[in-house]
Amino acid sequence: MERARREADEVEVFFVSSESTPVGFEANALKEVDSSESAALAVRIVKDGRVGFSSTSDLSDVDGVVAAALETAPFGAEAAFEFPGPGDYPDVPVYDALSESVTLEEMTALGQRVVDELRAYSGEVQVEGGVSRSTSTIALVNSRGGRFSYRRSSFRVGFQGTVINGDDMLFTSDSLSSISPIGDPSEIVASIIRQLEWAKDIATVETKTMPVILLPTAVSSVLLGPLLAGLNGKTVQQGTSPLAERLGERIVDERFSLTDDSTLPHIPGSRMSDDEGVPSRRLPLIAAGVASMFLYDLQTAGRAGTKSTGSGERGVGSLPGPGPGVLLVGDGDTSLEAMIEGTKEGLVVERLLGAGQSNVLGGDFNANVLLGYKVENGRIVGRVKNTMISGNAYTALNDLAAVGSDGRWVRGGLYVPSIALANVSVSAQASP
Repeated sequence: MERARREADEVEVFFVSSESTPVGFEANALKEVDSSESAALAVRIVKDGRVGFSSTSDLSDVDGVVAAALETAPFGAEAAFEFPGPGDYPDVPVYDALSESVTLEEMTALGQRVVDELRAYSGEVQVEGGVSRSTSTIALVNSRGGRFSYRRSSFRVGFQGTVINGDDMLFTSDSLSSISPIGDPSEIVASIIRQLEWAKDIATVETKTMPVILLPTAVSSVLLGPLLAGLNGKTVQQGTSPLAERLGERIVDERFSLTDDSTLPHIPGSRMSDDEGVPSRRLPLIAAGVASMFLYDLQTAGRAGTKSTGSGERGVGSLPGPGPGVLLVGDGDTSLEAMIEGTKEGLVVERLLGAGQSNVLGGDFNANVLLGYKVENGRIVGRVKNTMISGNAYTALNDLAAVGSDGRWVRGGLYVPSIALANVSVSAQASP
């Protein structure tokens, strides 16, 4: 920073270092044990009102990375912001030293337990996946006195169970993430076995509109992707968001709420600050169906004439942009069992292959069902094949059947329950 300040008006240095140790399994056996370390920094400057940027993994090349940032400034975007000064950061614990003390032998034994228990259930299932632990340090300093530094730990267990019979392939999977060591994989094993049980038989589904129950693992790509695109300050500032003029209006069913809260302790995705030095805080994005606020980083907030919401996200090699931290969809009061029992004919979707949205900003979705189950007269009768679902997220969320009481963490940064939609277009292709 001191080197860049000689020639730039404002300077920011962002630094990330990480250590990772994965233990991988393939074809029911241990495949590899690995470890890696990395460190990199990014320099963002403002000179003559324009933004310059550069990054490097060569931490000794101070002159080189500063020179590169200065060279880009004349061609950079016009700066619509000032770097934040010293911040009052919340205490957000996201590091557990115990995660670093787990031995490779313990990680291997944990993974082997998952393999053995799934193979004990079915000799046909091929198991792969892994156990990993990592730690990282994120730090920032800028020329206005803003600075933060924190350490983060992560422990993850994730496995897939595949069954292949001729040209029929069944894919099941689940994972758990924590900042602390995970010692019991029973939840993952039980989930994959439940998927295998529900998918044992093949069921047929007709092409028509029907009720669809999205399990937590399927909600994100179908519903949250379009909503977050509309709530993104960049699309709002550009005038392309369908919600740009609807702040304070009800946009979906009042039973649906969406909150961004990176201040939650002991959650892998939480943080004391965003990646620009703005303190984290709780952000009610959709409250009881009403669009309540947009996500802004420094640049988009400046262009929109408002303040950053502490939503600046980036990799070391890129400029920041607005994005969510830890998302929470509010729980409802209906159990998954009750949702299924109340469905005469419909579909339960476990996992989607891509989202395939043709018009994300408009809310459209069009997705292949990687794993889904047919419901007849209140019970699951088997899995479906060659099936797609399509519709519009805003329309679907205004035609809610129920919000589940079965919320769970998905990928360490999303808490979401099952959501039952009353009318979704289902397309089924006849098997050859």
